[in-house]
Amino acid sequence: MADNAPEQDRNLAGQRPWDGRELPDARGHFDRLGGKFVPEALYAALAELEEAYEKALVDPDFGAELNDLRANYAGRPTPLTEAKRFSVHCGNARIVFKREDLNHTGSHKINNVLGQALLTRRMGKKRVIAETGAGQHGVATATAAALMGLECRIYMGKVDTDRQALNVARMQLLGAEVIAVESGSATLKDAMNEAMREWVATVDETHYLIGTVAGPHPFPKIVREFQRVISTEARQQFLDTYGRLPDAVCACVGGGSNALGSFADFIPDASVALYGYEAGGDGVETGRHAASINGGSVGVLHGTRTYLLQDEDGQTLESHSISAGLDYPGVGPEHSYLHDAGRATYEPVTDAEAMEAFRLLTQTEGLMPAIESAHAVAGAMRLGRRLAQTDPDARPLIMVTLSGRGDKDVRTAIRWFGLTGEVDATQGGDPVELPADRAAHAEPRPEEL
Repeated sequence: MADNAPEQDRNLAGQRPWDGRELPDARGHFDRLGGKFVPEALYAALAELEEAYEKALVDPDFGAELNDLRANYAGRPTPLTEAKRFSVHCGNARIVFKREDLNHTGSHKINNVLGQALLTRRMGKKRVIAETGAGQHGVATATAAALMGLECRIYMGKVDTDRQALNVARMQLLGAEVIAVESGSATLKDAMNEAMREWVATVDETHYLIGTVAGPHPFPKIVREFQRVISTEARQQFLDTYGRLPDAVCACVGGGSNALGSFADFIPDASVALYGYEAGGDGVETGRHAASINGGSVGVLHGTRTYLLQDEDGQTLESHSISAGLDYPGVGPEHSYLHDAGRATYEPVTDAEAMEAFRLLTQTEGLMPAIESAHAVAGAMRLGRRLAQTDPDARPLIMVTLSGRGDKDVRTAIRWFGLTGEVDATQGGDPVELPADRAAHAEPRPEEL
């Protein structure tokens, strides 16, 4: 392991100007955070990736192909949706959703994988590996691999393969090989460990397509820039629709890719408050959570220096969240920097708060959010009520990024809410028995999933 950041270069957070684009520095540092803590075997691959990315940025053909894929394959731009019935529960706030759930594959993850898959092809590599928690990044990666003819292997914690079985099947149907990781807590952290190990052994022919703004430089920067499209679109849409910027932007934070994409173009706008909502699990005070900033400290995880959950000896602690996509004991280094600099506020949201927001949004707007996104929805609801207490006459405009849709989480919701799958009533005579050949293909009951 190595890192080339001299201590004398580490300014105190908040002392340097910040416009959202000047960091990381050339060595991948966000002040005292970030960097490149990897085995020597990976240095050449990271340098190759950075060189390919920098050349692609100034290549009009790359930009044209990526923009065409965004518009005609992924379905961008995604719209804004004002949630008038849900807003009634949020003080005096007007809640407006940025609808990343309407992207092809059902989440914001497609924004990043299309860009990195194009880089993989430019580097002449024929194979990608990835890790996934909720399966959203895995599905997006498998989709891009299918589109571009790349071999694809996805690592996923065994616990997550069980609670996200639908997405496992989607990845397999797309032609990806899904590897269940049983070590450790068998969740996202362990999947990332295994993907890192394979990357070291197969780096010459494989690109590790990291899905969040974590990992060693240049991944945090590259993923942020491919996700920046969320805030670039949203900023202009707010000006066009409301004639002004939102008062606050809210997003859930695990590793933090959707949040950083949502924040990026608003960072220079001092009037726009930025809120990231971490997975509070059973409550930060219980120790069963995944709130790396609120319940962690600075250390090194998966090749970068950032806030993470660790014990006094620096050993990574197990995280907990009802949301597979937020069940990660670290956070991207730029979020840690934004926290240290005071530019963004990070608060924990418990499993119970997130699931109540999941229920309320589904039943007031007909929008079923991913449980990850439900953390941001719950946080925005709390923020709106708090602002109403501070200034009863204010009518704040709050943007919330719906980073994914909740189809994948129906199984978890059934268990949480104690649904049985039984109908409310019957009428019309005796039950109809399906012929044997049709019964074999009938939809399974929820308890059979």
